[in-house]
Amino acid sequence: MLNIIFVFLGGGIGSVLRYLTNITFGKTILCQNCAIPLATFLVNVAGSFLLGFLYAFFIQKLNVQSHLKLAVTVGFCGGLTTFSTFSVESYNLLKNGEIIAGLGYILSSVIVCIIITGIGIYTGTILGAHLAK
Repeated sequence: MLNIIFVFLGGGIGSVLRYLTNITFGKTILCQNCAIPLATFLVNVAGSFLLGFLYAFFIQKLNVQSHLKLAVTVGFCGGLTTFSTFSVESYNLLKNGEIIAGLGYILSSVIVCIIITGIGIYTGTILGAHLAK
C-alpha cells in the first residue's frame, strides 16, 4: 500500500510540473505556418534524461528504498511523461543488440499512437456531435 501512495504522490507532482511547463512554454512558432509543441518536447526530453539517469543510478545504489524508487520513476517520471519509459525500453532493446526489435518498437509506437490519437479525436468528435443534438 505504501508503494501505491508514493507512486500517487510522485505522479501528481510530475503531472503538475508537466501542466506548469505547458502554461509557461505553450507552443512556440519555430517555422512559418507551424507550431512546435515545445512544452511537450521539453518534458519528454527532461523525463527521458531523468528516468535514464535514475535507472542507471538505482542499479548502482541498491540501498535506495523501493517506495522512493517507485515515487520518482513510475510516479514522477510517469506523471511528467510516459515518453521517458518508452525511451528507456527502446534504449535497452538497442543496447542489448535487438536492433530490429528496437527499431520496430520505436516506429510502431510512434505510428500506432499517432493513428490511435486520430481515431480517438474522430470518435470523440462524432460522439460529441451526437450528444450535442
